[in-house]
Amino acid sequence: MAKKVLVKGVEAIALGALEGGCECYFGYPITPQNEIPEIMAVELPKRGGVFLQAESETSAINMVLGASAVGARVMTSSSSPGISLMSEGFSYLIALELPCVVVNVMRGGPGLGGIEASQGDYFQAVKAPGHGDGRFLVLAPYSCSEAYELTARAFELADKYRNPVMILSDAILGQMKEPLALKPLNIKNYPKEDWALTGAKGRPSRVIKSLFLDSRELAERNLKLKRKYKEMEREIRYEALYTGGEKVIAVAFGSMARICKEAVLNLRKKGYEVGFFRPITLFPFPKKVLSKMADLNSEGVKFVVFELNCGQMIEDVMLSLCGKAEALSRFYPPSVLPFPEDIEKELKKCLKPSGSQKA
Repeated sequence: MAKKVLVKGVEAIALGALEGGCECYFGYPITPQNEIPEIMAVELPKRGGVFLQAESETSAINMVLGASAVGARVMTSSSSPGISLMSEGFSYLIALELPCVVVNVMRGGPGLGGIEASQGDYFQAVKAPGHGDGRFLVLAPYSCSEAYELTARAFELADKYRNPVMILSDAILGQMKEPLALKPLNIKNYPKEDWALTGAKGRPSRVIKSLFLDSRELAERNLKLKRKYKEMEREIRYEALYTGGEKVIAVAFGSMARICKEAVLNLRKKGYEVGFFRPITLFPFPKKVLSKMADLNSEGVKFVVFELNCGQMIEDVMLSLCGKAEALSRFYPPSVLPFPEDIEKELKKCLKPSGSQKA
């Protein structure tokens, strides 16, 4: 029987990393994710793992690179400005095809911003974690249970695709408390003997590099990465509430999705024809699912995108719909958090209530 504990979201992430087989953690403190390194500092040595507080985020991500290159399951965590400092290392990790897990518990920005909730790092996470054409596989939990499971699964996915995987959370999800069932998860291990730099005794030496001075070689590396991102589409996860007759569908991820889902459920109880869609995999984005929802729903259906930023995911929703349905942006700047009632009002503006519907 699974043990139930009351934990913060960031604590659930740390526990998920341990369940996922994390062997090394390198990081630098920053609010609002500091409980992650605190837990890893205590628990990893007990399991024979390595914890090291680096002197900076730049140092931390390069330690991650080194540990991954020799085949270790490794993780780092930070918050928005700290993640930006790691971006050069991200690009190297992607080019070198080195697996690792990166946790971003977002805070307000740009710049140092504030420590309150934000989803302002969406573009950075899904479009350009580092320079070049590189991408992360990005997972966005919206509960402590999902934070635990997705973090554990992230190590498996990172090894499977030899690519960094990001857990994209935020200050609300990171600091709220919920019950968590600490259940064992069947996390798969992938062999690394054919590429890890473990010493060349008894075998030919290996080279892992990101510098390609031959233009054809560099082009092939980028095309190989692009093929890999296409393969990642098999990992797409999402949550949807719809029957095919909705007039309006709310779209949101992470903490905003919790608020939107409650608003949608309240409206459905009152007879309003509203739906809900939550992408869990932000890259690759579940564009085919959204496109199909537009095909199934009635003509004139509107997709209303709610975000705790100034409008970012709306672009991926519009690209997914490809003109089949209207996409509307309803955004809230960092730390300006709406209530479910506010979301209900926005959704009702897009509806024409029939005589049987209640206000």
